[in-house]
Amino acid sequence: MATIDPTVAKVLDRKIAPDSDDEDALIAELEEDDDGFSALREKRLEQLHSEMTRAKVLKETQHGTYMEIKDEKQLMDITTSTKLCVVHFMKPDFNRCRIMDEKIRTLVDKHFDTRFVSINVDNAPFLVVKLGIQVLPCVLSFVDGVGTDRIIGFEGVGQRPDSITANELEARLLASGVLVRKKMNKDDESRRRLKAATEREEDWDEDEWD
Repeated sequence: MATIDPTVAKVLDRKIAPDSDDEDALIAELEEDDDGFSALREKRLEQLHSEMTRAKVLKETQHGTYMEIKDEKQLMDITTSTKLCVVHFMKPDFNRCRIMDEKIRTLVDKHFDTRFVSINVDNAPFLVVKLGIQVLPCVLSFVDGVGTDRIIGFEGVGQRPDSITANELEARLLASGVLVRKKMNKDDESRRRLKAATEREEDWDEDEWD
């Protein structure tokens, strides 16, 4: 992928899950950051439009989403046909898997170049044996169908043995080559936690009964 102008990248990465409806707002932000050189401005606007168009196309193939795959044959098809793919082998009732899910969801909002999927190990007995998966969560990175990294539990990701941050996970995945560039900023994780807390409160309200 061609290198993105740093100013364009900064504007794009401030937004969560950009889509075509946001382009006018992003153009306005880009012009605020512009240094006034018309030739450079036109190049940046062209690049911004190109990136927005590319994001829209990728989202049509489930990029920018985090989907649970129910069938291991489908999972194999995804990993071999997708340029950049992250797979979370998990069990939904494992607390560490829930933590990993939360951090992955934070990254999904930003990293639309990469496809993120999960699969319950109960639905993938062949792959669990073939890949030697023994500890959960287990997160595998694939580039052009080839495995480039394996995260076992939280090992080698966070500074604490029982927890990780989305920024730490992003750094590890960047090192494996499955993400195109650093996109997280200091406000993203707190914003995601607030959103998750709001969603939990809404679910609680819906579950109430007289």
